Amino acid sequence: MTITYPYTIQNPVGEKLIFTDLKREHDGDRLVIENFLTPGKGPKMHTHWMQDKALKVIKGKLGYQVKGGPKQYADEGEIVFFKRGTSHRFWNAGNEELHCQGWMKPANTVTFFLTSLYDAQNKSGRSQPEQFVAAFLVKHYSEEYDIPSVPRFARKMIIPLTYFIGKLLGKYECFKDAPEAVRPKKYYH
Repeated sequence: MTITYPYTIQNPVGEKLIFTDLKREHDGDRLVIENFLTPGKGPKMHTHWMQDKALKVIKGKLGYQVKGGPKQYADEGEIVFFKRGTSHRFWNAGNEELHCQGWMKPANTVTFFLTSLYDAQNKSGRSQPEQFVAAFLVKHYSEEYDIPSVPRFARKMIIPLTYFIGKLLGKYECFKDAPEAVRPKKYYH
């Protein structure tokens, strides 16, 4: 997947991301992002095991929560930082469109992963992505990303079975050039 910046993705549930630049740095590429959320919308609780993320509120009110912690809020000009490996969520806590600018580092496969996720949401027309694509992403990139709200039974039984059926049906031909998952040992010696 070749990216020309700025690169925009949007899903059907009120989330838009613009990857504005990829800055090459000696300790990993920094992906510069902007996001726009409609009121009440935002990603579910999720974890990126290898990327740190920062968001600065440009316009609106950001709600955010680290797993197990209280809901918190950031206003215009404030910055929120999520350390790699920390499960978190954020949402538009205001009545107008939320606009944030920020970054993720190291970028690794995040552009491909989120583009594929948003495409699968667009295909299904809802926040739940198309099942075969979701199974591929969850299985293939499990060491990079996690969605803690997926029940254990689904992780252990349904997702692997769906992935297996998808392979049998040839559903993953579109992922033949997908970037390889980055393994944690590259960053944690």
